[in-house]
Amino acid sequence: MMAISSPQYVWTLFTKPLIADLGTTLPDLQVTFSILIVLQTWLSPAQGALVERFGPRLLVAVGCALSAASWILTAYATSLAAVYFTYGVLAGVGTGIVYIGIIGQMVKWFPDKRGFATGMAAAGYGFGAIFMNFPVSASLTTSGLQHTLIVFGLLQGIVGVGAALFLKAAPTHGAAARPEPAVAGLRTRRDFTSREMLKQPVFWLMFAMMTMMSTGGLMVISQFATFSRSFGIDEKVLVLGFAALPLALTIDRITNGLTRPIFGHISDRIGREKTMAIAFIGEGLAIAALVAVREDPLLYVLMSGVVFFGWGEIFSLFPSTLTDTFGETHASKNYGFLYMAQGVGSVLGGPIAALIFSQTGSWMPVFGIIIVMDVLTGLLALFALAPMRRRLIGSAVEAEPALVTRPA
Repeated sequence: MMAISSPQYVWTLFTKPLIADLGTTLPDLQVTFSILIVLQTWLSPAQGALVERFGPRLLVAVGCALSAASWILTAYATSLAAVYFTYGVLAGVGTGIVYIGIIGQMVKWFPDKRGFATGMAAAGYGFGAIFMNFPVSASLTTSGLQHTLIVFGLLQGIVGVGAALFLKAAPTHGAAARPEPAVAGLRTRRDFTSREMLKQPVFWLMFAMMTMMSTGGLMVISQFATFSRSFGIDEKVLVLGFAALPLALTIDRITNGLTRPIFGHISDRIGREKTMAIAFIGEGLAIAALVAVREDPLLYVLMSGVVFFGWGEIFSLFPSTLTDTFGETHASKNYGFLYMAQGVGSVLGGPIAALIFSQTGSWMPVFGIIIVMDVLTGLLALFALAPMRRRLIGSAVEAEPALVTRPA
């Protein structure tokens, strides 16, 4: 997970040199990021089914290799279309295989600590770019774009493929033999197939909620360097003796990694929906605060970390909530369908957000929309998702009394 995080999280550092090399515009270039996320997410149901059928070791190794190849080949790209394919398509397919393969295994390996376990695995995806921000930023300055992509692409490929060879598939138990969960909130002991899950309104509510949260988070990730520079926060501004922009990105990766196991653990204790409300509404407030302190470099850098702390937890809360609701036997494939919401969010948070900025000349309308969506999603968790999950699990109990589901 650490080895395949940089194509997404370090992308913002590549936008400026790529725009200069290709002679393109920001909205056109940001299509690359959307292609990456769309393919990473929209192919995940098929990728999850392949992992369930053939096991994670081979497929995850192939995914890591594709992700590394995307950087190496982008170094030789001479057109925007080539970058769409090398950075967008190859990285999207490769990272998607790895991500869905790992998360699909974690929800099965640790059913009683599902939120914390998926949070720890997803933290690898958040933490991975910590080790890349300063080196990549420095390499871009001293050695240029091509050298940076080749060297760090090779490094990530070696680490990722090597780690994948140690993976072991999680055991899957039948629903009737599954132990009673020791976590807060309702959890089903019925295993829904993907077709059955897609017929349930509660799935589509989760899909809409994850789309809204992904939109805000991916806008910040993909555009962070761009809107920070428009606020006067760039590599030339120093904070605590460090260049402000790479320092902010490094802090962001730390908090983006920490939030996943922390909120996952909290959700194991107090329930998924309550945790979602706290995190999502808090994220909206954090973004409002980020905009308010944009003229103070120190506060801006610190608040950017709070913003990422309020977003990254979606990657522990949503997969654990989905598996709690629809069972673990088909967890990889089922989460693949929910993970597609990230792809929708990438389109809204990438080129659409950049287009709004180019049309209005300001990032304020974009931030305003995101704040509203974050707060709305937190309220939906409490007042819509919680009762809908309760009704679905209750109806499953009435239909199949042998498969008892009750609060811990």
